[in-house]
Amino acid sequence: MEVLKNEQEREQTPRRYYAKITDRIVADLEKGVRPWVKPWSAGNTTGRITRPLRHNGLPYQGINTLLLWTEAVARGFVSPTWMTFKQSVELGGHVRKGETGSMVVYAVRGDRAFASLRSQA
Repeated sequence: MEVLKNEQEREQTPRRYYAKITDRIVADLEKGVRPWVKPWSAGNTTGRITRPLRHNGLPYQGINTLLLWTEAVARGFVSPTWMTFKQSVELGGHVRKGETGSMVVYAVRGDRAFASLRSQA
């Protein structure tokens, strides 16, 4: 996880991630791929189409669905389950040498963020 050194970096961070997401979508479009339309093949459906899942079985939502679908297709992954390195180790799994992480966006809904800020005051 990135450590942000100052207020300006904290303000620019969302823009950097949005730019990465936009760049990935534009690159797919330039290749003729529409990432929001059927980002799977019959070979990796294993009986049903599903949204990407967290290690605990909860589905990802929003832009993370598109990000992880396109990542799974690009890397040839067949399982819809995603987890961190630490979660893999805790569950007795292994990560192949050379594997890298995939970007997801963490968002807090306004009402929860506001309640959290209010409780800290």
